[in-house]
Amino acid sequence: MIIEMRTYNCFPGKVQEYLKLFEAEGYKIQVPIFGNLIGYFSTEIGPINQIIHMWGFESFEDRERRRATLQSNPEWLEFVKKLRPLVQSQANAILRGAAFSPIR
Repeated sequence: MIIEMRTYNCFPGKVQEYLKLFEAEGYKIQVPIFGNLIGYFSTEIGPINQIIHMWGFESFEDRERRRATLQSNPEWLEFVKKLRPLVQSQANAILRGAAFSPIR
C-alpha cells in the first residue's frame, strides 16, 4: 500500500470554513472514489492554518486511476471551485510504510 498525504496551507482564518465545506460537500464525492480515508486533520501547533489528509491506495497505479476518476467528476470540479479561494498553497507526498509499520 501507498499513502498519499496532502497538506493544504489555508489563508489565515479559513481552516474551519474549509473543513465545514469539505464535510458538507466534498466528503460525499471523494470518499466513494478514493475509498480508504486514513485521516483528515487540521494543525493546532507548529505551522498553523493547515489541513492534512491521508488516503491509502493499493499501488501508485491505483492512485492514478482513482485520481483520474475524481478529476473527471463534474460534481468534484464544481466543488473545487468553492474550495480554491480558501487555499494559499499545497504540498503532496507519497508515503510507503516501513516493514515494521502497522500501516504498509
